[in-house]
Amino acid sequence: MKKGINTICTHEGDIKDEQFKGAVSPLYMSTSYAFEDVEVKRYPRYFNTPNQVALSQKIAALEHAGAAMIFGSGMAAISTALLAFLRAGDHIVLQKSLYGGTYNFVNEEFSKYGIEYSFTEGLEPEDFETKIKGNTKVIFVETPSNPLLTITDLSAISKIAKKHGLVSMIDNTFASPVNQNPIDFGIDIIIHSATKYMGGHSDICAGAVASTEENMDRIFQLAKNLGGSLSDYTVWLLERSIKTMGIRVKAQNNNAQHMAEFLEGHSEIDKVYYPGLPNHPGHELAKSQMRGFGGMLSFELNPKYDASLFQKALQLIKPSMSLAGVESTVLSPAQTSHALIGAEERKNQGITDGLIRFSVGIEEPEDLIADIEHALAQVRSPSIVNVQ
Repeated sequence: MKKGINTICTHEGDIKDEQFKGAVSPLYMSTSYAFEDVEVKRYPRYFNTPNQVALSQKIAALEHAGAAMIFGSGMAAISTALLAFLRAGDHIVLQKSLYGGTYNFVNEEFSKYGIEYSFTEGLEPEDFETKIKGNTKVIFVETPSNPLLTITDLSAISKIAKKHGLVSMIDNTFASPVNQNPIDFGIDIIIHSATKYMGGHSDICAGAVASTEENMDRIFQLAKNLGGSLSDYTVWLLERSIKTMGIRVKAQNNNAQHMAEFLEGHSEIDKVYYPGLPNHPGHELAKSQMRGFGGMLSFELNPKYDASLFQKALQLIKPSMSLAGVESTVLSPAQTSHALIGAEERKNQGITDGLIRFSVGIEEPEDLIADIEHALAQVRSPSIVNVQ
């Protein structure tokens, strides 16, 4: 029976409390399990404790995948998935606009392993195909992208990958499984920073990968040696958080649309990046492959205003490093998520020093608008901004 997203979030992959009949999954804290006369030799680093297995089943169901694994962070998930399918002498094609941590990992680490890589010039299918070489093994994309919310054609990427016998991977963090299931468009491997929408409360650090059982077994063979597993207490907290992901993300979708339209019509905002806006270059494509446009957007103030002072003047919206919590947050990508990639490359990607990334929470949009208007009023008279 096909189940709805909230039903999957709530019930798939939970552990039945056979002893006390509790309503929630029991938490198994043990790091040591029996090895004799058992079907499975369980060990936290093998990603197979009861809570790890149950949560992986929930994530697999959410992403329409055969299997999944959870990791200690989003970067642990990304790096393990990539290295599981790349060897010395191999080549990978990556989308130009990516999360800064991924970009930095590729630039700093791949040369040590003898792995070649190419970033695309744009996001059209031909931009990817022209970069493919005889030793290419993987295509890696991110859509919507961080922080400019660019949209990549998943069906086209899948067709290119299959045509050339490549593995396709996507960072699906910004969309979440609520808004987008890349496997339905032929993408092979789905990666998440589960810190974000899966966690949803800014108190969990985790990553996730979902794919076929065959692909996940290959990832597991490397993961067990790298040791990027997640503690069972955090696994239990993440399983609890995912139960409300469907309703949280849908509320954030609605709020982000409202805020994007408000900012787009504001005389003191120069640019708004949100795929839910009809003038976004990826709007029609996003409509074809997403069920909702997401809770993330970015915008640029008029250059006469100081973006840093504006963020300090906000009272309800928090200047904060991460994203996707129930509370609204902002940050400057040039100072945080993309600080490591260098000023010149940020400029090439269109990430200005004045760009503000806005993670929209579940508050009433009227309150968020009032906070932004108050902050704008403050930066018009910067001497009165409270910078404490």
